[in-house]
Amino acid sequence: MTRARKNSRPAVDREMADIADYVTGYAIKSKLAYTTARYCLMDTIGCGLEALSYPACTKLMGPVVPEAVMPGGARVPGTSYELDPITAAFNIGTMNRWLDFNDAWFGRNGAHPSDNLGGILATADYLSRRNVAKGKAPLLMRDVLTAMIKAHEIQGIMALENNFNGLGIDHVILVKLASTAVVTQMLGGNRDEIINAISNAWVDGHSLRTYRNSPNTGSRKSWAAADATARGVRLALMALKGEMGYPSALSAKKWGFYDTLFQGQKFKFQRSYGSYVMENVLFKIAFPAGFHGQSAAECALQLHPLVKDRLDDIAGVQQWTHDSARHLIKNGPLNNPADRDHCIQYIAAVGLIFGRLVASDYEDDIAADPRIDKLRSKMQVTISDQYTQDLRDPKKRTNAHAIEICFKDGSCLPKVEVEYPLGHPRRRKEGIPLLLEKFRLNLARRYAPKQQQAILGACDDQQKLERMPVNEFMALFVI
Repeated sequence: MTRARKNSRPAVDREMADIADYVTGYAIKSKLAYTTARYCLMDTIGCGLEALSYPACTKLMGPVVPEAVMPGGARVPGTSYELDPITAAFNIGTMNRWLDFNDAWFGRNGAHPSDNLGGILATADYLSRRNVAKGKAPLLMRDVLTAMIKAHEIQGIMALENNFNGLGIDHVILVKLASTAVVTQMLGGNRDEIINAISNAWVDGHSLRTYRNSPNTGSRKSWAAADATARGVRLALMALKGEMGYPSALSAKKWGFYDTLFQGQKFKFQRSYGSYVMENVLFKIAFPAGFHGQSAAECALQLHPLVKDRLDDIAGVQQWTHDSARHLIKNGPLNNPADRDHCIQYIAAVGLIFGRLVASDYEDDIAADPRIDKLRSKMQVTISDQYTQDLRDPKKRTNAHAIEICFKDGSCLPKVEVEYPLGHPRRRKEGIPLLLEKFRLNLARRYAPKQQQAILGACDDQQKLERMPVNEFMALFVI
């Protein structure tokens, strides 16, 4: 006789409860976190404005169904679109992420926490415009910065010790988690509703990482995070309508996330939630490439003046990197821009040949230059145990890369090494002025001088920005 299984509802998984408690109850007191969030906001929107120059990006934007716009809805910077917040989140997320130029994070799992800005900005603008129409107060930009800090923290802390990528699950699973949590709170959700929403994020279907790695690398990697943050908005809205959650979505035997997709292991945590991630986020200031390629690009640009007139004399190029960059080591044909911007040899070759690395360098016309593949064929990339150890050391968190070039006559140039690339927290004093210049350049791509100055006037002052209603801020970016 088969014994019936007890069917009592379990307690909420601690991991989900901790996120809900953090989102609803933790007060951000760090001035550094708010200042860095302002820089992150500017940089992320700027990256999106640059992406609007690429038809491969803009073809995905606008309403899903032609003419299905929403007057009074959420605006999309650099455009005239007014959309429902789910679709707007996808639009904003797509443009922000397209060129792989927004911020990054380290750990066992890579992450790009500003990917959550798609859901945060779309929701904040939608709520603010709706509130104003009803005679209520709009959200302020400080609310946006707070949501950014908390989304960064959730995604980043989860990424430190938990390797989703290694199990074939793309890191955008953490964008979906973080966006769901903070957007539910922004919409007025209580602790239980946040738990319900994020439990649905865990039981959702999750993106396979195959579109990010050889042999299938493709453009989905540029909109996958947009899809994730938009999904977060949808799950949040469903929770606010009373949709139920699943208290042991992670820990349920056989059917939960741990047993089904995480090899039966529980999540590990290096530290509790606070404001650590925003304070230490990694900016991509000079180069549109995966963060693990930033140091490679810096090394290449240092060597460019010494090799630009001797390319045919090069016998070999030895590179050293860390284990987290293993997926960027590619030999053979590179099939599209998404393939190229995640190839550490291509990144180094372009830097050595041209003395630059810009987004257009991944396009077909540049890639057709025979010197690039010829130089790639001479490259050997080695994983350094020391670089890997230093990357994972919480006291260091380097992102090291080195290049040594030898010539056919047997001579070699001194090895060039970069431990901390320009966007690393240890180089903030050097990096922030360049980050602001990057923002000004990106504004100039899209707006007339008067509109540029209005945007800069709002963004340059921390207190002024924090007091600004979200709907007024977003109006500055309308074309």
